[in-house]
Order: sequence, then C-alpha cells, then structure tokens
Amino acid sequence: MGEADQFFKEIQRHPDRFYLIHYSSQSLFDAEAGAHSPRITSIVVRHYSTGQTVSFATHTVAEDLGIAPQDVAAKYDDIERELLTRFYNFARDRREKYWVHWNMRNVTFGFEHLEHRYRVLTRSEPPSIPVEVRTNLNDILKEKYGSDYAADPKMASLMELNGGRIQGFLSGKEESEAFAAKDFIRMNTSTIAKVGFFSFVISTASRGRLKTDSNGLLNLLDKLLESRKARVIAAVAAVMGILVGPIQLVLWLRTLG
Repeated sequence: MGEADQFFKEIQRHPDRFYLIHYSSQSLFDAEAGAHSPRITSIVVRHYSTGQTVSFATHTVAEDLGIAPQDVAAKYDDIERELLTRFYNFARDRREKYWVHWNMRNVTFGFEHLEHRYRVLTRSEPPSIPVEVRTNLNDILKEKYGSDYAADPKMASLMELNGGRIQGFLSGKEESEAFAAKDFIRMNTSTIAKVGFFSFVISTASRGRLKTDSNGLLNLLDKLLESRKARVIAAVAAVMGILVGPIQLVLWLRTLG
C-alpha cells in the first residue's frame, strides 16, 4: 500500500487526528525584506473532522495589542512575535497529530521558516512539529493521480478543474501586492480559503470524485474502483468467475463426448 492509500485510509478512519495548515508571508523578493527572511503575516489551522478554523493574523493580533493600523509597520516585530507565540502555544499540545500542508518543505517556505522567524523574534526554541507527522498534500495527489494531475501552479489549476477559483484566493503575486498595500485582512482571507480548499480536495478525492488532468489508464481504473459499490461489484464478479468457470468447463467436455 502506497503513502497516498495509507493517507486516505487513515484520514477516513480517524479524521479527528488531522489538522490542515497554510500560511502567508511577505514575499521573499520584497524590497522591504532586504537580507532578512520574510515576515509571517498569518497562519491558519483547520481541524479536518470538525471544520473548525483558527487564525493567527497580523490585523487581529495588532488589534489585540492596541496597535493602530497606521502604526503596524513600526511594530512589525512585536506583532509577528505575538502571532508566532500564539500559534506555537496552540500547536504545542497537538504536535503528535497529523499536519497536512501544501509544499511547506523548507526555510524558504515551510515549517522551518515558521521556526526560524520564531527563533529570530523570541531568541528561544519553538515546540517544533515533527517531520514524521507532516504530510504534503501535493505529493499525495501526485502519487494518487500522477505528476500531471494539474497544470502548474497546481493549486490554482486544481481549483479551476473543480468549480473555479474560490472566493478570497490570492496567487503569490497577489499576496505580495496585498502585503505592500498592508492589506493583511485579504492575506488572511486567502489563507483561510486555501485550507478550506485542502479539506474539499481530501474529502472529494476520498469519494473518488476529484477532477484532475490525469488521463492514464491506471488513473482511470483507480477512479472507477474508488467507490465502495464498484469494489463490491468487482469482488462479486471475481467470485462468480471462479464458480462458473469449472461448470462451463464440464459442460464443454460433455459436448465433446
């Protein structure tokens, strides 16, 4: 059984053990970033089984700290430090759950980026989420449907294949523009939309109804056999074939006699 099969089997059996995560940040190529790592502007976590979503966002943290919108830029460090502290306080007791993400692989964009920003701002070690419980949804889809399951950029293309771009979604370029405009609400809304889409993809793929660009024979057979009804029919047909085969052979031999 491959990783994708194990993933879908486990999430169907124990949906309460899975959290979906995504985040937004300052663009790596933003002139304001300089030689520093990009700032984190929002982190969103969605509990798969309940759909409950928790946001750690620049605009809400600033409001909680009593920082006026016009003073946010001058207080970036204080806001981001509090944002990351709240996230890791949330994650601390859930580190052994399964964390489903989209290409959060390294210090450029990933869990390591979050950890690095936390260290920079707090001068302490974060309660890291172990690599063993991180699952890249993009990799799961590649294994299940083939590497050509959607055109690049795959997340946006997969949306188009399954009903169109969802409300609130921003591309990387649009997020960079939103940061430059200090439109942190739009950035957070986009991140919420993305984890909601992850949930849709998982539940739809689990039912064998996710639309992809893959068109190979093996992928077609895999989709046909996704439904329980199809599997039952296939099993019954196999059993009937075993039982009927010998009877047909006996009848054929009799005709020869």
